Amino acid sequence: MYIREEPQDNGSFRKVADDRMNTMKNELFADVKINTTRQPELDVAKALPILCLPFVHVIIECTSEEGLLHGIPFLFDAIIGAPFSAPMFMFAMGIGIAYTSVRIYKSPAKRFLKLMAVGYALNICRFLIPYLLGYALTKDTAQYIEPLWYKVFGNDILQFAPLALLAMGLFFRMKMSKTSMFVTALAMSLVGWMLNGTDFHNPALNIFMGNFIGTEQADGLLISDWPLLNWLIIPVCGYIFGEYLLRVKDKKKFYLWLMPILLVPLIYFPLAIHYETGMFMPGENAYYHAVTYELLVYICLSAGLLGVYYFLLRYIPERLMRFFEMISRNITAFYCIHWVLISFSVSVFLYIKNGTQELPVSGSLFLSFVICVLTAVIIHIRDKNRKKGMKADEKQ
Repeated sequence: MYIREEPQDNGSFRKVADDRMNTMKNELFADVKINTTRQPELDVAKALPILCLPFVHVIIECTSEEGLLHGIPFLFDAIIGAPFSAPMFMFAMGIGIAYTSVRIYKSPAKRFLKLMAVGYALNICRFLIPYLLGYALTKDTAQYIEPLWYKVFGNDILQFAPLALLAMGLFFRMKMSKTSMFVTALAMSLVGWMLNGTDFHNPALNIFMGNFIGTEQADGLLISDWPLLNWLIIPVCGYIFGEYLLRVKDKKKFYLWLMPILLVPLIYFPLAIHYETGMFMPGENAYYHAVTYELLVYICLSAGLLGVYYFLLRYIPERLMRFFEMISRNITAFYCIHWVLISFSVSVFLYIKNGTQELPVSGSLFLSFVICVLTAVIIHIRDKNRKKGMKADEKQ
């Protein structure tokens, strides 16, 4: 006999949905932090893009603007060097904040000053010194002197990172919830989007404000990369992700549940390339001065890729995994060293030798490989010496 089930009212439907959601949360997440050890998928997520950066930056430096629009240069510049690199570093930085034993809010100003000093020390080593050397050898003012002011004082990822850490430190001091942090960062991104392209008609003010909003000026020399208002949402989302990851009971189930989020970038990027929208519009600031909806796509890509890397771990040899872990621990040093090597080899040696920085694709790839290997060797020696020093200190 068929018994007709009476329809439930809206309140009952909501109660059933809430009960199912709570059941899923209880299956996936513990009430306390249990997943506190080093996360190997995060090491892979940081190591792979940083190892690609020598290829990305050499190809950008050694290829004409027209050449970057297609083929291998387009792959490294617009794909590997854009959504797959900086957003992942920022997302990983946020996860690291969730995992660090010394909370950022305890000493935000000290950490800010230390990282900002590293950023400008890099600008001195990769721009000021090689450019003054190049000018001394060639007297080429247009190549070495005219852009120098903007390159030395312009902002880069190592200026963004301390500003982001300081902002998040202030969020912690204000005891903001994860939801409040996300809403605040989202609002900041929307404001940054609206202010993109601002020109204060004053070079010094454009440089300073370029750390916070996407400033531009007519001569195109200004470097205003990764302004804080636009990009802060990514490390904030990384922090929120890390807070959940700390309480995950079953990482396999967690990542299986998460990975469908990759459909968002898999659908968006082909459409954006075809219609030349978002970061694929003409001009490099289309990427650096990112719009909010595209930043959300980057977040989906970064979170989903962590799942991919987690499932690939079983296929990565132990020796290679140790290499990835070493690179991940020394990511800032790798970034700085590879840039200094590029500046001296391309901006000074190659330009003076050939009268141009441009190389064929094969030449760019070869130089990229040499710089990548050399940087990794320097990092290995540095890491090895640091471990010896730590052991010597323990014996004392």
